[in-house]
Amino acid sequence: MNLITKYSKFIPYLYFLTIIAYWFTDINKIEGVSAYPILLFGIPFIWQLIKPNNRLNFGLGITFVCLSSYMIIAYISESLQIVNFSNVTKQVAVYSGLFVAANFIMALWIMRNSMKKSF
Repeated sequence: MNLITKYSKFIPYLYFLTIIAYWFTDINKIEGVSAYPILLFGIPFIWQLIKPNNRLNFGLGITFVCLSSYMIIAYISESLQIVNFSNVTKQVAVYSGLFVAANFIMALWIMRNSMKKSF
């Protein structure tokens, strides 16, 4: 149990690195070499794993809480059919509900990590 609590603070960073890796491989299949700039998004998360910085952690937390909040608003507006989307977009939106919730939870977890004195 002590091992789990010791490494649990790294879960949000590994989550976002996994999402970036998936995004890269998906775009790389379609567009090839032009997908490589996506890997640059992983640098701050790798930096947090190697050498944690509270300011960078707080910045990442605020940024992803804002992005996740925007995604939640978009998901709710799609669910309530405020804006009409195509059928393909609606199918993707149904599957993205868990992704939206997980992004928000992980962003809050990063914020929680930055609020702690010792990281």
